[in-house]
Amino acid sequence: MTPPLRIDPVAEARRHWEERWGEGPAAPMAAVTSIMRAQQVLLAQLNDVLRPVGLTFPRYEALMLLSFTRTGALPLGKVGERLQVHRTSVTNIVDKLEADGLVRRMPHADDRRATLAEITPAGRDVAAAATELVHAAGFAIGALGPEELEELTSILRTLRRDAGDFVEGD
Repeated sequence: MTPPLRIDPVAEARRHWEERWGEGPAAPMAAVTSIMRAQQVLLAQLNDVLRPVGLTFPRYEALMLLSFTRTGALPLGKVGERLQVHRTSVTNIVDKLEADGLVRRMPHADDRRATLAEITPAGRDVAAAATELVHAAGFAIGALGPEELEELTSILRTLRRDAGDFVEGD
């Protein structure tokens, strides 16, 4: 883990924004920058938590996605779609998981153009161990209480819905 910064870079950026453009544009800039910085901080902390089992958080997410499917397998395109990452990122994630024996690539039974990623028994074991670690670490977001977690989730859900991230179910 890197040492803490000597200043809050978001507060410093906000100060500059306010000086140049006023409070109006400074507030949304600070909010967006806070979200982006929090994502970086959480990802670094979760990667540290998962290091003992040889995973990064993106690889953990892929293993969990596969473990939640009925068959333990998904086409690589679906993995990317559900994790919301580019094809090259899926290839990189699956390459590393496959090299570690946690997933295997298989031809799709019904579509010769598609390749499946399938979680292996070793992958299920590592996913279970990793889940214990992230649960024990409170997903690295333990600074927030239960009400704050629900409020944050709700706020970000509104933002995601407005951006077209998902369609509200009936």
